[in-house]
Amino acid sequence: MNPKFEVIKAVLMKSYDGLPYYLKSCFLYLSIFPEDLNVSRRRLVCRWIAEGYSWDKSIADKYFIELIERSMILPTQQSILSRQVFDSCQLHDLIRDISIAKSMEENLVFRLEEGCNSNTRGTVRHLSISSNWEGDERELENTVELSRIRSLTVFGNWRPFYISEKMRFLRVLDLESTEGLADHHLEHIGKHIHLRYLSLRRCEGVFYLPNSVGDLRQLETLDIKFTRIFMLPETITKLSKLCFLHAGNVFCDQEEWPAPPCCISAPIRFSWSRGGCSPYMWYKKHGARPFSLKVPRGIGKLKNLQALGCLDLERGNAVIEEIKALTSLRKLRVSFGIRTENVPEFCSAISCLRRLESLTLESWGENLYDYLNGMSSPPENLQSLKLSGYVEKLPEWIKGHQNLMKLKLQRTNLSSNCEIMQVLGNLPNLSILLLEDEAIQIEGTITFQSDLFRNLRVLELYYLSMEIVSLKFEETSMPKLELLRLELINCTAGLAGLQLLPSIKEMRLSIGVYPDGSITEELAQKVTNCRTKKTKEDIREQFANNKNKPILKVE
Repeated sequence: MNPKFEVIKAVLMKSYDGLPYYLKSCFLYLSIFPEDLNVSRRRLVCRWIAEGYSWDKSIADKYFIELIERSMILPTQQSILSRQVFDSCQLHDLIRDISIAKSMEENLVFRLEEGCNSNTRGTVRHLSISSNWEGDERELENTVELSRIRSLTVFGNWRPFYISEKMRFLRVLDLESTEGLADHHLEHIGKHIHLRYLSLRRCEGVFYLPNSVGDLRQLETLDIKFTRIFMLPETITKLSKLCFLHAGNVFCDQEEWPAPPCCISAPIRFSWSRGGCSPYMWYKKHGARPFSLKVPRGIGKLKNLQALGCLDLERGNAVIEEIKALTSLRKLRVSFGIRTENVPEFCSAISCLRRLESLTLESWGENLYDYLNGMSSPPENLQSLKLSGYVEKLPEWIKGHQNLMKLKLQRTNLSSNCEIMQVLGNLPNLSILLLEDEAIQIEGTITFQSDLFRNLRVLELYYLSMEIVSLKFEETSMPKLELLRLELINCTAGLAGLQLLPSIKEMRLSIGVYPDGSITEELAQKVTNCRTKKTKEDIREQFANNKNKPILKVE
């Protein structure tokens, strides 16, 4: 209501008017999302592609960056650990007002929320149902022309009438983080044959996909990450246009395991035995595991698949042979089934994936070194490597890898000697290094020597159950480091040389002491506060002598 803001809005409106035509629709599309929501680049880019705003992910990524460079969207800080620089965004309130007004003016987006005008039947393309809307099915049908809807986005609680058979041309169905969504609500999903984007991310009430999902022949993105889906139906192999399959499950107790196909209509929670059928034993027999995804035979038919997450290699060579055929893969994560006996076949399969840019290997017993060293010719385009599990030593080929930009080591137990640090420090394009949860063995002080890590911009160190962590930065080490994140659990830290980091902008510190049999919760909190205060004082004293004047954030 302040007239001073009218001048600002006028200036911002000129910024909108100055956008090229291909960015205007992308910008107005953001009015779908609630105020202050962090919208991930992944979510936005895949939706833009599904809507036809872009035909290629790399181009859609450029649109995202261009909107940031034009200050039309704001990058959020938690995206700094990504190779893509910005992983999520928000709209400033004033910019959002413009986005909402222009999208409604052009009948592009309608936000169904408390207090909205529901008296006029609109012909909008994109429908967003807010968490505070409490209308019924009749009100929904009287408010918007359902047959014109191209995208449906639901926030908050799910109600079955949200998906209507009248939505015959629905391209995008985004139910991310929707509460109350259950398996039977998706039973007829295959009727929406024009769907290109389907997201069930963080819908913990979903345990399986119906066979009708195979009728979605236009589907390009399927996001089932952080659901409880452990197995894909065989019909998934019919989705020849599928490009992105995001998966990776939440953990559930044995009593909550999904019903196998023989009792598919069973409720989510059931007793250990239902007519002689134990779901847990059935899934164990078929090789399904928490956090991993069991794929059916024929997955190799999906020639356009670019991202495949949390793959289970329990079937051994059969599924590995399928991987060989996925020559368009750019991102692959293998979570279970890594065995010594299938090392040669797996290495051969990886060598066939010439476009692979990101590889994640997770093991719970086997030595990952065998897998890594067996790759005599690793993918040349590999930019991100994440290892979780014991690694005897780093493979020889990693020393000369020119394109590796991001490296994450977790539970690898590598020695922290000078040789390891020399190998990591000499990777020419390494910009992000994450060492987490006993990634390296602590042997006194970890010293980051001079003239190493020349292009490193982000360093994250996370240690678990170690009494003392000593870190020393020598002069001219990490000359481009901008972010240092240190997370200390049940340990203390000694830091030296922070004043020598010439490009450091920010440090994030998290200290925690957890109660156990020898310490109470109250005492643990006191120790946490004491250690946090002492470490903060030490860091601020060193930063006071740093010419870059970095900031310290305590998480």
